Amino acid sequence: MTEQVLNLVVRKRQEQGEGVVILDLADPTGSDLPAFEAGAHVDIHLKPGLVRQYSLCGDPANAAVYRLGVLRDPASRGGSVAVHDLLTEGSSVSVGTPRNLFPLAAGASRSILIGGGIGVTPMIAMAHQLTAQDSPFELHYCGRSRQRTAFLDELASAGFAASVRTHFDDEGDAQKLDLPAVLGQPGAGVHVYVCGPSGFMDWVIEGARQAGYDEAHIHREYFQVEVDASGAGFEVVAQRSGKTVQVAEGQTIIDALATVGIKVEISCEQGVCGTCLCDVLDGEPDHRDVYLTDDEKAANDQILVCCSRAKSKKLVLDI
Repeated sequence: MTEQVLNLVVRKRQEQGEGVVILDLADPTGSDLPAFEAGAHVDIHLKPGLVRQYSLCGDPANAAVYRLGVLRDPASRGGSVAVHDLLTEGSSVSVGTPRNLFPLAAGASRSILIGGGIGVTPMIAMAHQLTAQDSPFELHYCGRSRQRTAFLDELASAGFAASVRTHFDDEGDAQKLDLPAVLGQPGAGVHVYVCGPSGFMDWVIEGARQAGYDEAHIHREYFQVEVDASGAGFEVVAQRSGKTVQVAEGQTIIDALATVGIKVEISCEQGVCGTCLCDVLDGEPDHRDVYLTDDEKAANDQILVCCSRAKSKKLVLDI
């Protein structure tokens, strides 16, 4: 399926905290943008071969702009640096229509939103949507320091400010996130949402499990993970293409396929976005992504070829 791409312009650019740029993207003619729901992200086409995903952090009820918050990370693979360097106020940018892999659960009795650093971005959109739905929630925003943190003024003046709690590593213990107290006992219909650095997310997810939350009530969105390409080599058969390739230790499936002329669409290259998802016809994948659910991984009928490998000696893919 070919993604619809919108040609937008940077209407407003702000720099907040330490290394965070906040962008308002709009249609150059002033037309409304395609609707989105809280938790959605868009693909930003920064330059040929460089497409990255960023969560929408604005109010879903505002059809005039797509709002993004992007942390400049020198250790990234070029996406955040390109956003900071290229997307100046007034510049044009190609943007995919919103996709939502991190939606709010319908009918929740209460929502606990926990954002670490720039992982707060989808939580802000969720807070807007939950407020509009008159659905109870609390938003916990964790950062290293107040001076380095973006969105603070915006959250303090929002209509849902009374539901926001901030927690900073360099301030007193009394204001730090007391995860067991925040999670409490998992009441009926209570859902937990978390986004942020991987270690922070793993801590929150494990805390929710220990508190007794059902897996279906723990929602997460990773924005960056380490790709592990270690492990023995294996064979991949591209059934529709009629080609076979050996994937070496330390080599990704997608790179191996490219050596025999098979190009698979990719974006994040970290098993986060799902762009390179392929059907598995035979063999057992070694899932190393954070996109598929545990049930989907157990079915072993799909694989993300940017990062996952094989437990069996051969994989047959429907490509």
